[in-house]
Amino acid sequence: MGEEDEYGWDSDSEPQYFDKDRHVQFLEMIFELLPSPYQTQEINRLTLAYFAIVGLDILASLDRINKDAVIEWVLSFQALPKNEDEVNNGQFYGFHGSRSSQFQHVEGGLVPNGSHLASTYCALAILKTVGYDLSLLDSTSILKSMKNLQQPDGSFMPIHSGAETDLRFVFCAASICLLLGNWCGMDKERAKEYILRCQSYDGGFGLIPGSESHGGATYCAVASLRLMGYIEDDLVSKTVSPCVLNVPMLLDWCLKRQSDDGGFQGRLNKPSDTCYAFWVGGVLRILGAHNFIDEGGLRRFLLTTQSRYGGFSKFPGQLPDLYHSYYGFCAFSLLEEPGVNPVFVNLGMSEIATVGLHL
Repeated sequence: MGEEDEYGWDSDSEPQYFDKDRHVQFLEMIFELLPSPYQTQEINRLTLAYFAIVGLDILASLDRINKDAVIEWVLSFQALPKNEDEVNNGQFYGFHGSRSSQFQHVEGGLVPNGSHLASTYCALAILKTVGYDLSLLDSTSILKSMKNLQQPDGSFMPIHSGAETDLRFVFCAASICLLLGNWCGMDKERAKEYILRCQSYDGGFGLIPGSESHGGATYCAVASLRLMGYIEDDLVSKTVSPCVLNVPMLLDWCLKRQSDDGGFQGRLNKPSDTCYAFWVGGVLRILGAHNFIDEGGLRRFLLTTQSRYGGFSKFPGQLPDLYHSYYGFCAFSLLEEPGVNPVFVNLGMSEIATVGLHL
């Protein structure tokens, strides 16, 4: 055994407890100043802010930030139409991902650029988390213009033109509608049919119909169906599913994703990865099958990806990153770690922040 440092970490062994204080310090540091490796992700600044701010809320440490300053900053990324006629001009009037993606250079200067579905989800989640009244937003322009992003097959593009369509953006659209309390922004029936076409022969979901089952896609599918009201929580205890979702095959696929090391893999024959403790573990929570998880094994795996610097890494022995740190916190919330706020799995934010929503 090695010597313990001032925080009780043994120099020769992995930490044996969830080090909340260091995790809070890690998020505070990133909130104040993004490290240089994140420079290439500048256009996703709102998404990075979502991980940091909602992460602090899950760690019950939202008092570490200036909420009014956060609200002012997030609102500055909103795309607003000049008049009512512009709402139907094909543009999406949601939120931009960053200052650099907010405008584009054209001859003669800068003009507004199109906003993004994922950035809009993150913006609304942040605003709701810090206590902003979402009814103050121009939700009509957001929802009306978002409906133009839905494709004939029920999927969504994230921007108004030239982008891929898959389950990630169906989830974003469903989350936006729920957060704004209005489902006029999407055709739920068409979206449901698209989701069901993405379920593979093995029970999991691919990002698009016919693609390989994936943990993240499976979460987007199941969470979207739950948000839209097509399935109930705790499906395992129901004798009949209100939707044609193949629950037994889905359950089987998810449970087989927990590896011998206790962690969850995102696909067959892949190593365990911190984030899938939430993506797959969250699906099992929605299905009411989380009691089948080897929670002791999962906790032991997650502690091997916990960093001495705070945060979590993708795999054991690597440096922490914001993305895997956030989902590591969510995973420990699902494991009911003391001092950590419960996470509302369907939306990817804390239960406290969802008070007042029509869930």
